[in-house]
Amino acid sequence: MLLIPAIDLKDGRCVRLRQGRMDDETIFSDDPVDVAGRWVEAGARRLHLVDLNGAFAGEPVNGEVIQAIAKRYPDLPIQVGGGIRDEATIQAYLDVGVTYVIIGTQAVKEPEFVARACKAFPGHVMVGLDAKDGKVAINGWAEITEHNVVDMAKQFEQDGVEAIVYTDIGRDGMLTGPNVEATQALAEAINIPVVASGGITNIDDIRALCGVESSGINSAITGRAIYEGTLDFAEGQNLADKLSNG
Repeated sequence: MLLIPAIDLKDGRCVRLRQGRMDDETIFSDDPVDVAGRWVEAGARRLHLVDLNGAFAGEPVNGEVIQAIAKRYPDLPIQVGGGIRDEATIQAYLDVGVTYVIIGTQAVKEPEFVARACKAFPGHVMVGLDAKDGKVAINGWAEITEHNVVDMAKQFEQDGVEAIVYTDIGRDGMLTGPNVEATQALAEAINIPVVASGGITNIDDIRALCGVESSGINSAITGRAIYEGTLDFAEGQNLADKLSNG
């Protein structure tokens, strides 16, 4: 089980939002590149970057910061989400050293885009599905659709995506613990990896996710917990390695 630190970017700074609300932010750093270095030194083997402005604008806004992080750590896999709406954006990110792009809202609005992207950039495309009570949310979580998260994940699996990044938006940024049951159910319904996201609070949550790792959950994104100190990142990754190898 891989623990992936989240670096959420807004106006060039590292922030965290509560349940995706742009007006409910906590600023953690004015230097996201420095933040990336902090997690690399703590043992991170991948980074999760989100262009929050981009998610609302529909195009990259914090691209220069993302490029700076990728340039500083060229051997570190980086996955990026937020504002990825066309093939040109994907190409631009891959060109600067990003490993994976995460298509979110556009995947729901235009599923054909995912199929095209998987053909054009095989091995580099993930889909982010944010859900509440099993229904997919889009547009920065402002809109809950009627789409069932499992049904959509199965479709994207057929298209050839590398993984599904699954966020329970009722838990994200709230430090209430991940929705292990829903994440496990999704992982068991498909044959590609699921990246758990949302709600991780402490070392017990890592233990709980590792307990269902065999269902297909190969990694977990953590944000607010590692910034506020309720989870020590290095300790969490060490435990995950121990449980995965055990």
